[in-house]
Amino acid sequence: MRRDRVRPRIASAIVGVVAALAVAACDAQPSEPRPSAASAQALTEREKDLLHDAEQQLTRSCMAARGFRMWPVPRRSLPEDRDFPYAIDDVRWAARHGYGSDMQARREQVRAADPNRRYFERLGTADRQRALAAYHGDQSADRLEVRDPNGMTVGRIADGCVAEAEERLYGDLSAWFRADVITGAFPALRQQQVTADDEFKAVVRKWSACMRERGLQYRDPYQARASFLDTTAATRTTNRHRQEVRTAVAEAECARDVGLTATARRLDQHYDARLRDQYRDEVRTRLRLERAALARARTILPNDRPRSDQ
Repeated sequence: MRRDRVRPRIASAIVGVVAALAVAACDAQPSEPRPSAASAQALTEREKDLLHDAEQQLTRSCMAARGFRMWPVPRRSLPEDRDFPYAIDDVRWAARHGYGSDMQARREQVRAADPNRRYFERLGTADRQRALAAYHGDQSADRLEVRDPNGMTVGRIADGCVAEAEERLYGDLSAWFRADVITGAFPALRQQQVTADDEFKAVVRKWSACMRERGLQYRDPYQARASFLDTTAATRTTNRHRQEVRTAVAEAECARDVGLTATARRLDQHYDARLRDQYRDEVRTRLRLERAALARARTILPNDRPRSDQ
């Protein structure tokens, strides 16, 4: 099975416009004894932002050279938005956001206000197709393909402004694509492995019993989350949000009290270490390319100043 890699944010805006208007768009290192890849120092959030911003700037310049405009977008459009893969573990966040249904509405607002989306909507059909080819690459160009840890072949066009930006930033597009695809699959794989673990299942049963004591009937946190997030904007009422917050706070408190939070964190770290060791070459390649790219990013964005992560 194959799938194409599509860049988030701007790419999704472009593809979304095309779909809405029914336009066809149409290094591995020698294996020597080394420390475990699990212990390698990952980038800080600030460093990730720097690489993202530099890639955005390079892509923007490339698009301008091809006659199109582009507005950089932040890596995190809603900094307070958070992902809880196993259960909410922050009572204060739950008391404010519940399961995050308020974030859904704000994401929709950000998407609607995206200047890139509005710009591409205003382009004529022929120019929109040209813009897509400029951004993603021409369909006739060479392709890169990588088999990810799930066994799925992920492909992309080795052409266009995104590819050009990544080549300039990371120095080796093929090596970067392979490392990015493989390590990018880790979070979903870890979640599958953790939730299949008997220890996790046992503590989830304790969590469910804790929720029942509070009058809330949920077999696991995913069922609780889905009951509030799988709704339309029309059903999001003030009273329903209060119920959402009450349930989310109970989830976080029960997760803490029965040990679900601690168990999930420990198992997540365990399976992450296994994956990083299993794919140690790709992990090291990614970190090597990212570290080299940071120096290039600071020349691309000379006004950027390092600051402490919050």
